[in-house]
Amino acid sequence: MNTTALATLSICTYLASTLLIIRHFDQTRMQRTALYLAWTAACTHLLYTAIVFHQSSGFNFSFFSTGSLVAMIVALLLLIAALNSPVEKLGIALFPIAAIMLVLELNFDDKTHPLSIYNWAMSTHILTSIIAFSLLNIAALQAILLAIQDQQLKSHPPKPFIQSLPPLQTMESLLFQMLGAGLVFLTISLVSGFLFIENLFAQHLVHKTVLSILAWIIFSSLLMGRSRYGWRGKTAIQWTLIGFVLLLLAYFGSKLVLELILHR
Repeated sequence: MNTTALATLSICTYLASTLLIIRHFDQTRMQRTALYLAWTAACTHLLYTAIVFHQSSGFNFSFFSTGSLVAMIVALLLLIAALNSPVEKLGIALFPIAAIMLVLELNFDDKTHPLSIYNWAMSTHILTSIIAFSLLNIAALQAILLAIQDQQLKSHPPKPFIQSLPPLQTMESLLFQMLGAGLVFLTISLVSGFLFIENLFAQHLVHKTVLSILAWIIFSSLLMGRSRYGWRGKTAIQWTLIGFVLLLLAYFGSKLVLELILHR
């Protein structure tokens, strides 16, 4: 099967879905059409990834390929969440990013790092890291949307986009659900990393580990503060974004420097 054609179809349907969501905020029928297109895009993206995996005998964990894989998982998680929760409008930010990352993956031939060379322990660490980052990525976007909603609700009247969103309390509950799910996978990732990765200094993983632990502390404290002290609003938004930035630097900072700047 032609992988380029699959990738092109995925890119086009990601963008078409985004345009429909933007143009028809409050039209349920068009929102459904946008979701159908998004499912087509994500599933085509998944099929493309599976074929490339088969052809290469493993996942490619280079910078752009990893970014594309994460974007695909984020899109799929968002679509699954949208079956029960009103989060589809996050696609305005997520779907174009997924399309861009797929374009970059197609156009940059990076050195492959196949997953098949790793044992089950390292595979568990890598995959749980990717899932954790994907879930917390959605949480960060939810926090940004929540901040915009909170600001707009103070204006009279709020914009149509804000009026089409669920109530503020519902949005906050969704944020903490995403944080909780992401924290579970981040915990598994950290524990498996400590147990199975040898010689952190030789593998350029020290800063990644430190930043990931700091992010874990922030997300854990935020969930505990929510449970014990009722933290919400700006506190939740700010600390969610700070934690995500730390995680972003941990996951992609080293790959950016080593692969694209130092060419290692």
